[in-house]
Amino acid sequence: MSPALRPATPVIAIDGTAASGKGTIARALARELKFDHLDTGALYRAVAALVLRAGGDPGSRHDALKACAGFCPGIVPEAELRSAAVGEAASQVAVLPEVRAALRDLQVRFAASPPGGRGAVIDGRDIGTVIAPEATAKLFVTAGIAERAHRRWREVQILDPAKTYETILAELRQRDARDAGRAAAPMRPAQDAILLDTTDLSIDAAVAAALEAVRGKLEA
Repeated sequence: MSPALRPATPVIAIDGTAASGKGTIARALARELKFDHLDTGALYRAVAALVLRAGGDPGSRHDALKACAGFCPGIVPEAELRSAAVGEAASQVAVLPEVRAALRDLQVRFAASPPGGRGAVIDGRDIGTVIAPEATAKLFVTAGIAERAHRRWREVQILDPAKTYETILAELRQRDARDAGRAAAPMRPAQDAILLDTTDLSIDAAVAAALEAVRGKLEA
């Protein structure tokens, strides 16, 4: 595994729990700051989707690494990436140290040299601790699990109206435990991360709070 590279431009690292709003916040910050955005969760989702396409087991190192060998950005359509089945499989794939190592260099290179050359906003679960430990600003976004389950339930109603809130709540609890308990790059706030609890915040309020925190770091 190669060491993290020192970024030449500002990097905003956004970590956090599932359905906390970190992706929405990351995209909004990238637009506002005119930085490039990388959703690292989409990388793991793409690998998971390739495993499922091949009829493999997302928990199998062999199947996951075979999918990594055929991976390239954009290979899986957005609609497929956002399916519930792929999301669950991605959490299993992401536990595997070999998969994390295979995707890590891509993320580190993006942080060190974003395509647009102005800066990078990267969201995931180990950005501030592993991928970009020298990031200019680090946020850890979370929310109460009941609120997160309700948000996710609203999201999946279009694609899977039969899925219940109780099922989603149980899945989020399992995912939190898996993400925080994995041996490779467990989900946790970086020591210098700014904590942002979005439980009682609207999207606009959460983005505004994040932007204020990040600008304070960029202007320091």
